[in-house]
Order: sequence, then structure tokens, then C-alpha cells
Amino acid sequence: MPVRHGAPGRPYRHRGKQEALNARPDHRNPLVFDTHELGRRPGAMQRLSRSVDAPADLGIEVIGVPAGATVELDLRLESVMEGVLVTGTARAPLTGECVRCLEPVERTLETDFQEMFSYPDADSRARPVADPEDDAEEETFSVEDGLIDLEPVLRDAVVLALPLQPVCREDCPGLCTQCGARLADEPDHHHDAVDDRWAALQGLADSFRVGGRNDVNGAGAGADEKQEK
Repeated sequence: MPVRHGAPGRPYRHRGKQEALNARPDHRNPLVFDTHELGRRPGAMQRLSRSVDAPADLGIEVIGVPAGATVELDLRLESVMEGVLVTGTARAPLTGECVRCLEPVERTLETDFQEMFSYPDADSRARPVADPEDDAEEETFSVEDGLIDLEPVLRDAVVLALPLQPVCREDCPGLCTQCGARLADEPDHHHDAVDDRWAALQGLADSFRVGGRNDVNGAGAGADEKQEK
């Protein structure tokens, strides 16, 4: 059942602007694409499909795409004045655990994304102007030597599409708070409720009964001794 939401391994780390600018695409990375064939004529378009191995740590603490799992990518690369506009869809398997009963969860994720990769020599006037009051770092991506690196874009798309609280089923009853039993496996599971106040009184009554018996036994023993005398 596809998952389309719109945040296992280490926690997801958002790459900052400077890191993105300094990164150099590695042509050996299957998530790096060559745009030389596309060219720089505005309006040119190229469609690509590629199956790649998922990079490590593609997810959040409770659910994610297993490292090395197959990610299916359908991409459309469009040449525009300031760079290459990439529009795509990613499909990948998810594994994790139910946040209610901790049982394994397996799903299929499908998410869409779109990102602009700017040419280093593009006219800066064509780029959006950042809001000076916005303190958050805006991630920017560039075409480097005709190459674009989709890995950070894929990470953003996948992490934002993940269910924050995955469950094995919508009506999962979870675990027993007293003994940890999985309630879905034991629908009639319950514990007899005992009021703590009554439990304390019961303990006190038990102690009196034990003490009373000891007193009786002691009295009986004394009487026997008197009779013997």
C-alpha cells in the first residue's frame, strides 16, 4: 500500500547551504546524473528511469528505507534559463516498527519531488531572493561540470514522506501497560484491578490475623504449663 505523506539508523541531518555548495558530484555515485546530453537550450527535456541502491541512513529512527534496497526513480530533466529543473518520483520499500506494539512494519513508499539545479554562471537576477528575516538556511543546488547530485534531494523527499508514527494497523491496541503482552494476540487479556487503598487495608488485616494466632498459641501454651504444675 503506497504511502504518500507530506519526517532506522542515525537521525536525519539536513544539509546546510554551504555544505551543498561545497559538495562536488561523484560520477560513480548512481544518484549523480550527467546533463551534457540535455544541453543548455531552454525547453529541452529528457526523461530517465533508473534503479539505484538506497544510501545509508535514509529514514528516521522508527522507519526508513533499508540501506542497499532498490529505489526506483522516474525523472524528467528540463533545461531552463538558469539551470536544470528536475521533477521526479521515487518508489522504495520501508521497514520499521510499530510505535504501539513494536512489531515489524513493512510498506512501500512513493513520493514526488522537484528541485532546481542552477548553473554556476547563471544570471543571479533570475534566482529567487531570500527573505532577510528568514533565519533558516536555504539549500541550493548547482550543476557542476554538467553533473547533478540527486542524493540530498532524494533524502529530503523520502524523510518528509515518512509516517512519523508508523503502526502495524490503524486499530493496533498496543501492549499491556502492566505486563507488556501484545493485546492484538490476546483480545481477552486483562488484570484484576485492585484498589491500592483496599490492598493496604488487606495487608493490615492479614498482619492482625497472624498476630492473633500467635497470641492464642502463646496463651494456650501458658495454660498447659499451669495445668502441669
